[in-house]
Amino acid sequence: MDELGSTVRNNAHSTHHANHLVGQACEIATRGGNVVGDVVTMMRGISDSSAKISDIIGVIDGTAFQTNILALNAAVEAARAGEQGRGFAVVAGEVRTLAQRSAQAAKEVKSPITSIAEQVDQGAALVDRAGTTMQEMVSSVRQVSTLVSEISAASSEQSTGVGQVGDAVSQIDQVTQQNAALVEECAAAAESLKRQAHGLVEAVAVFKLADRQLLPA
Repeated sequence: MDELGSTVRNNAHSTHHANHLVGQACEIATRGGNVVGDVVTMMRGISDSSAKISDIIGVIDGTAFQTNILALNAAVEAARAGEQGRGFAVVAGEVRTLAQRSAQAAKEVKSPITSIAEQVDQGAALVDRAGTTMQEMVSSVRQVSTLVSEISAASSEQSTGVGQVGDAVSQIDQVTQQNAALVEECAAAAESLKRQAHGLVEAVAVFKLADRQLLPA
């Protein structure tokens, strides 16, 4: 009985310790989920910023294209003006060259920005899936924590029950020992009565023998 009680107490202690560990795991998983959520938010912010930069580059590219067209038209008009438009044609050519350089620079910037945006989107998708997995893990850990808590409570009740049974067994053992002592006392008393009865029988036999001897022949 003592061994059973010790085993139950050890089980209760183990489940309590397991419940503590599960609680810590749940807390860590929750913090991890929060961190993943923050990373997802940050990645989405980067993606939005990249999209805005792409839009701005698109505007620059469009403006450079329009400037190039205007400079080309200005050069045509300057050529028509002849000698008087030569200076204007030079300026228009420089403006056109600058517009072409701006358009080329915008294209060169747009390509890595687009690549970064795509990578950010992919990273955000991965982190988002990781966040979903983390939430599922938190949910599973909480379910395990609930089960372990129930097991811990059941083990505590079992430990209490075993203790009560142990007390009852001890009481029964005491009563049994008392009964055994009473039985021994009763046996001793019976033996004493038996001896006394035997003595009385012998005494009566003596009286009967004496009476027979007193009777006339």
